[in-house]
Amino acid sequence: MASLAVVPTVGQEGNTHDVETHNSQQVSSRLRERLSEEAMLDLTKRLIAIPSENPPGNHYEECVGTLLDELVRLGFDDVRREGACVLGSVGTGARILYFSGHYDVVPVQNRDQFQPRVQGANLFGRGSSDMKSGLAAMIHAAAAARDEGLLTSGRIGIVLVPDEETAGPRGSRDLDARGVLGKDGIGMFTPEPTGGIVWNANRGAITLRATMRGKPAHVGRQFEGVNAFEQALPAMVRLAEIKKEVELRETQYNIAPAAARKSILLLGGRSEGGTNFNVTPDRFSFTIDRRINPEENLEEEAQRVRDALEGFEIETLQHEAAAATPEGDPLGRVLSRHITSVTGKEAAFEMCPGLLETRFYAARGIPAFAYGPGLLTVSHGPNEFVSIRNIAQCALIYALTAAEALRQ
Repeated sequence: MASLAVVPTVGQEGNTHDVETHNSQQVSSRLRERLSEEAMLDLTKRLIAIPSENPPGNHYEECVGTLLDELVRLGFDDVRREGACVLGSVGTGARILYFSGHYDVVPVQNRDQFQPRVQGANLFGRGSSDMKSGLAAMIHAAAAARDEGLLTSGRIGIVLVPDEETAGPRGSRDLDARGVLGKDGIGMFTPEPTGGIVWNANRGAITLRATMRGKPAHVGRQFEGVNAFEQALPAMVRLAEIKKEVELRETQYNIAPAAARKSILLLGGRSEGGTNFNVTPDRFSFTIDRRINPEENLEEEAQRVRDALEGFEIETLQHEAAAATPEGDPLGRVLSRHITSVTGKEAAFEMCPGLLETRFYAARGIPAFAYGPGLLTVSHGPNEFVSIRNIAQCALIYALTAAEALRQ
């Protein structure tokens, strides 16, 4: 099959760019024909119908089985499972570009959300946007690139994981612990619902639950008790001072609106304690959620918060580093070019306001980007949907980007 690579003949050097453009357009056209919108829509529907809610992690085995069957049916190499993760690859060579996505979804507001339905140009259902449509696009993009003979100098590695919605204990974190994650990787893409932009960075998270213990007593004899809420007040004042300073800091990464550039310290997201209004509270607990920008140091910021909580019992809910890949990275430039060629719109790069699985790869020095067919604004909501056209467009972008990145 024809390749994207072009070797100019004598006297044609001046026309090399035109020839390359022509060949790229031919490859893009052939990939469009190979990428079956119907097949990607069918896989997405089948995945939506599996209620893989997390928490608690329902129906993972059913989801794993469906994904394994699809990879085998499409002729992927080295199809296997690692724990609750599904792996496979296509192409030849040692260099691997990873297509990684998660198959768990947040709990539904209504069980009907597990009944996929097409309405007009959109597919509705839990996971349609975040991110089962992205899984279908990645899988079929990889198969199409292989079938066009575009993967002779490297491979696309498919990585399908659970537990992304709960920081990855059985997913990417488990693969990392097994020494499997990112092996021989030159880059990674994940199909998060980015709404047409590229996320090249994400915030880190330090989430703690702090508990102060006291002693109950009737309000009329409160002198016999220890008021846990009052005992907690000095620390809350210290944290409020830290919050003032923290939220003056701004990231240099692009994120909109301007107010979103500031670092974050959320106090009391969940607060609870005591047994009744007329009893001194024997326990008071509250959460601290510190979201750090890539320019900040995770361990330093975590220690600063912990120092303010002297005397508390502390439970760590999240301890995750920020991560970033420069948008000018060669892989980012290739992705940007193909986004523009397929959609007709210039690619924009931004920092994700939350956590991304890209952080596991970036920690290993592997360029990692999020770009997917869905919309963040509808993900996790009662009317989650994805544009069917966006699924096909993303698949084409993935295939073209992989073909160019792996021949460099």
